[in-house]
Amino acid sequence: QVQLIESGGGFVQAGGSLRLACAASTRSFSDYAMGWFRQAPGKEREFIATISAGDSITKYADSVKDRVTVSRENAKNTVYLEMKSLRPEDTAVYYCARGRLYCSAYGCRDRSTEYDYWGQGTQVTVSS
Repeated sequence: QVQLIESGGGFVQAGGSLRLACAASTRSFSDYAMGWFRQAPGKEREFIATISAGDSITKYADSVKDRVTVSRENAKNTVYLEMKSLRPEDTAVYYCARGRLYCSAYGCRDRSTEYDYWGQGTQVTVSS
């Protein structure tokens, strides 16, 4: 059974930074792309970033690309999302997800259907 556990969320003032982590209990973690999504109250889940299995390809949503960095540490089965210059509109539950194997080598896209396992999410609240 694959489990993804996010951590690092919390309350932060506008302009602040956070580093989210997602620990994965999956075999061959390095074979899979990993993605980050978020969902704000009353809104649909939104793609944030993805990183390929080989760590060489990253993709970001236009809305955050200058403010977030996705990285992974395969030895720890962990993927990270570093966020800076946070805004109140970044307030959401942030989810990590494991990419499906067929797209992992080159980085899965921004569609949630390209990810097969999801974490429970971690809340990020940005105050103005």
